[in-house]
Amino acid sequence: MNVTVLVGGVGGARFLQGVRNLLEDAGNGGDGPAHRITAVVNVGDDVWMHGLRICPDLDTCMYTLGGGIDPERGWGHAGETWNAKEELAAYGAQPDWFGLGDRDIATHLIRSQMLRTGYPLSAVTEALCNRWQPGVTLLPVSDDRSETHVVVTDPESDPADPTQKAIHFQEWWVRHKAQIPTHSFAHIGAEQATPAPGVLEAIETADVVLLAPSNPVVSIGAILAVPGIRGALRTTAAKVVGLSPVIDGKPLRGMADECLSVIGVETSAEAIGRHYGARSATGILDGWLIHSTDTADVPGVEVRSVPLLMTDPDATADMVRAALDIAGVAL
Repeated sequence: MNVTVLVGGVGGARFLQGVRNLLEDAGNGGDGPAHRITAVVNVGDDVWMHGLRICPDLDTCMYTLGGGIDPERGWGHAGETWNAKEELAAYGAQPDWFGLGDRDIATHLIRSQMLRTGYPLSAVTEALCNRWQPGVTLLPVSDDRSETHVVVTDPESDPADPTQKAIHFQEWWVRHKAQIPTHSFAHIGAEQATPAPGVLEAIETADVVLLAPSNPVVSIGAILAVPGIRGALRTTAAKVVGLSPVIDGKPLRGMADECLSVIGVETSAEAIGRHYGARSATGILDGWLIHSTDTADVPGVEVRSVPLLMTDPDATADMVRAALDIAGVAL
């Protein structure tokens, strides 16, 4: 079975664990690998910081699947130290609101060196994964720049005559905690970006395509902003099944509600499902999984209610099993 997952963020990485664990268990006893998992990963959060190229979602997936993630934070290295961060602060280096751990810096150094010598991000990611052995093929959605920026009211402008400016998503998310007047999102470079090698093929040849319960706006939405991705989802022979990232009107984690409010979408399983839309119309979904306590009517989409709390790997695997079932795919 070929399973392709569109993914971003901490929740998406944990969902990938469930996909891998379920398919590994299903493949036990065979003569070789029975299933192939490809993750198409958001690059909208990527940023240059202190001369280093940082790819938060790719790294979170890589560390999580490779057993190196900090279990409490859900991002960054386990056993991290912060000596470089303290030295940068002593120099007064900016930005001072984004923390880089010492172990994490090693990953960014290797990536930045390879990018500067001409390797594309997809090749760099493959090289980094040689160390972590995630058991999943991690593909950046694009090798090209496609960064999420946010149009906000400038916090330093005159309150009597406020002005707007665009800031990188990381500044909005980390520095301002998404708590400043926000007007819109822009995917800088997306119009000129092309899918990375293997991305369209992974969608077109999949037996099932899953949308992880990641942020619909700045994770899945940023993936869909790359030309060719939405078209591939609409034309693939595979069923496309999404999982709701909200339960009872609240995000499973992060600040998806803040992002949804900016684009005028209610924080509910039904509203997000309608935002994605049905493939039978102009959208991308065949199936939509919502939490057992939620209800949703998404025209043209089969909706099922199942437990969506990723409390442990087994619970996450059950979510994946339900997604495969709604797609009509048997293990």
